[in-house]
Amino acid sequence: MRVPYENRFGDLEPLLPRVEKPSRYIDHEWGTLSSPEAAYRACLIYPDVYEVGLPNQGIAILYATLNAQEGISCERGYVPWVDMADLMREAGVPLLSLEGAAPVASFDVVGIHIPHEMAATNVLETLDLAGIPLHSHDRDDGDPLIIAGGPSVYNPEPLAPFIDAFLIGEGEEHIVEVCRAHERLRDGGATRAEILRELARIPGTYVPSLYTVSHEGPCTEHGYAVPADGEDVPSTVHKRVVADFAATDPVPQSVVPFAQLVHDRLSIEVLRGCARGCRFCQAGMTYRPVRERTPDQIVSAVVRGLEKTGYDEVSLTSLSTTDHSCCREMLNRLNARLADTGTRVSIPSQRLDSFGVDMAASVAGEKKGGLTFAPEAGSQRLRDVINKNVTEEDLERATRAGFEAGWRRVKLYFMMGLPGETDDDIVAIAQLADRTYEIAREVVPPAQRGGVSVSVSCSVFIPKASTPFQWCAQLDDAEVKRRQQLLIRSVRNRAVRVHYHDADTSLIEAVLSRGGRDVAAIVEGAWRRGARFDAWTEQFSLERWEQAAEEASMNLRAVAHAPYAIDARLPWEHVSTGASRGFFEREYRRALNAQTTPDCTRTSCTGCGICPTLGVDNVLVGDRS
Repeated sequence: MRVPYENRFGDLEPLLPRVEKPSRYIDHEWGTLSSPEAAYRACLIYPDVYEVGLPNQGIAILYATLNAQEGISCERGYVPWVDMADLMREAGVPLLSLEGAAPVASFDVVGIHIPHEMAATNVLETLDLAGIPLHSHDRDDGDPLIIAGGPSVYNPEPLAPFIDAFLIGEGEEHIVEVCRAHERLRDGGATRAEILRELARIPGTYVPSLYTVSHEGPCTEHGYAVPADGEDVPSTVHKRVVADFAATDPVPQSVVPFAQLVHDRLSIEVLRGCARGCRFCQAGMTYRPVRERTPDQIVSAVVRGLEKTGYDEVSLTSLSTTDHSCCREMLNRLNARLADTGTRVSIPSQRLDSFGVDMAASVAGEKKGGLTFAPEAGSQRLRDVINKNVTEEDLERATRAGFEAGWRRVKLYFMMGLPGETDDDIVAIAQLADRTYEIAREVVPPAQRGGVSVSVSCSVFIPKASTPFQWCAQLDDAEVKRRQQLLIRSVRNRAVRVHYHDADTSLIEAVLSRGGRDVAAIVEGAWRRGARFDAWTEQFSLERWEQAAEEASMNLRAVAHAPYAIDARLPWEHVSTGASRGFFEREYRRALNAQTTPDCTRTSCTGCGICPTLGVDNVLVGDRS
């Protein structure tokens, strides 16, 4: 039976005085776009709280895209914090959309963004709070279509039993095609099974229920997905790529929030894709090819976006903004245009080998926050293994330029447990951090040295699907903790602060990153034991996951810490970025020999296979060489 679409804010309102941050749940923000008279309704869910989910650029893009369609209305939803979720269950109030306070179960389609692996239990929390059956095979024609997409669907198998269809790749065109097909088929009287079979014919759409898990031939213990008997579906689902990125709106944000957000600023996507080829980086593979916006488009978008939203900071976002072929021109024009307005132009992370004195001055603007660099590894040998293609000289030049331009805070990102890492590589992290602080003391006037801050953030390497390191194991817990202590002991200067990621959460992230459909039982078991908001340290409990794994007769550490044979079929290979398996194997072997591979936007094609497979090309508006 279909749940009626109706505003139920009156049911939620009595709960607001009893919860933390009631502004998370109030509708009618300025700038919403939904249309109450539309015949087809979509609800996009970010599986975290409002202040984390609202800034998400992917949701903003799809929200604007769907609401621009004739006859389609799109609303948003977020996962209530634990206090509100418990009260809602107690009061019998289901998960509601934000704009219309309508039951999420009353929408035609519910799209769940998967930003990272640790959101898995919140996907189940979303479905349960909405009153939607957890498993796709338990839903009937009265239930909404449950779709999922985002950065972490390139191994969809741990969530496969819970999702009707995964949208692989870029969604601007894809989600419209899926919604239009669903609307047409639904209005034509098609059954849910018939609809799913038709959706599987849309390029980039993976419908898990039409595939089965095979263990034939060389493979991991998790098996691999193949079309079920009698199902006419592709053996490999290739990602979608937007045909003309430059034609998309660079200002997707329209909503002005009620509460302060985690990233409370205007975001403009200046380019999409990265061809640097870091071998650990899933995003660098999944967002190819590289496509740049022109400086004219970017400058006009910033001015329009600031007028539209009232922000006093704009972030120029991409995987590697300083790689933009016209980055200096773009920054100089923006600083000139925004002079004396108090507006800050920021870049989330700066490339060490493209950040010089002029770049530092351009990024600084009128307000200086902190500079962020990601050397990733301490030694040059290990940076060559991971294909980082930056040197210690690059780091020294970049940090010196930053301090000379007036910056006083520098944060350095590294990873621990990379393939081939030794204790010497850990000590080298400490040496780089100490050297960075010494540069600050050389450059910064004595009276200002009290404001100097150098910090190190060290995460644990997670083997990711569709990367050259997808066959590698994660470092075991005890060794992670030993190396973390080695790092702390190796830092000589007390002014250098060291932060590292918890080994327990990294273990679960690795399990969800490299497991198969069998891991779904662990996800469900952990959620039934109370796991939710696992990305929040205070909410995470390894014990829940260990109990769930034991119940499923699986070992978490065996999943995370066992290397995969290079000839084994992997659990996620039916979903493709367009890069060939041969490319990943070749890059893996080059890593073993510490051989680097150049960036194809600066040299010639490096043979990843994405452009010919997907019929796309790099699009640059200037010269990167």
